[in-house]
Order: sequence, then C-alpha cells, then structure tokens
Amino acid sequence: MKGFLTYRQTAAALFLIPAALLSFGYYLQFVEGIEPCPLCMTQRLCFYFVAMFALLSLIGSQSLLWRRISNALIMLGTITGLSTAARQLWLQNLPADQVPACGPSFEFIIQTFPLSEAIGIMFKGTGDCAEVSWTFLGLSIAAWSFIFFSGLLLVAAAQLFRPLADRNL
Repeated sequence: MKGFLTYRQTAAALFLIPAALLSFGYYLQFVEGIEPCPLCMTQRLCFYFVAMFALLSLIGSQSLLWRRISNALIMLGTITGLSTAARQLWLQNLPADQVPACGPSFEFIIQTFPLSEAIGIMFKGTGDCAEVSWTFLGLSIAAWSFIFFSGLLLVAAAQLFRPLADRNL
C-alpha cells in the first residue's frame, strides 16, 4: 500500500519542521528578547540534531541500511529532546517554593565548566527553566517542544520501518 508521502518527502518534512522551529526560536530570542534557558538550549541542540540527520537522510544514500541508521539517529535526537522538554514542563509545574535556584546563563556554563559538567547542568535545568515567558494557545515553549518532538518521533519511527520497496523516492 502506498503511503501518503514518499520517503524523501517525509525526510524533507523531518528537516523543515525543526528548521522552522529553530528559526522561530531565534525570532523569540533576538526580536522579542526572550533569553533561552539551559533546557531550551538543549532542546535547540536536539532540533539541530534531528534536522541534520533528516537532511543527511534526504540527500544521502537511499540504501535500507542508511535509512535505518539515519532514522534511528533522528529518533535518538527526538527522544532526548522529548525528555528535556518533559523535564522543563515538570519544572514549570512545580510549586514556587520547590523550584530550584536560578543558575548561570548557557554561555557562562559552556565557558566555565568542563564539558561533562556543563552537559549535566544543561540536562538538569535551573530555576530559569521553570519560568514561562511565552505562550501560544495556553501552552509554553516547552509544551510545544514536547508536542513537536512527539510528532517527529512518530514520523521517524514510521520512516525507520518503511520498506525499501517504496521506490517513489
């Protein structure tokens, strides 16, 4: 049975959606003045990871092995992003007295701490990550990230198990 979109069209969507979300994130940062917290930056890195491997999937070899590897890596990026978005949603829903102390900026973390420690801080988040500075339809940026990572994960999983017989490349 033919799918709605070809493998290449779906790979293009897996690239374009994170690219659009990253562009909007930069708009919020540089035009609206909303500074990203460490968990936001981690989610950005995950969107970059997904977009990069989707692009490589799109322009790379169309062998079944390459399709499986690239989509497994896309899934890894989406699962990591999904978990950081979930962590941020958890922080945003903590009672005010249980929110951890606000921490240093992303730039300070990267410049000051060893890489292994910086990664730990970024995945843990700080009190800054609990602040909701923008909403759309009542959902925070972290909630929208969670929704988009969930959708991207489902699409990448479908791509992972898509038969090579789909010659509508």
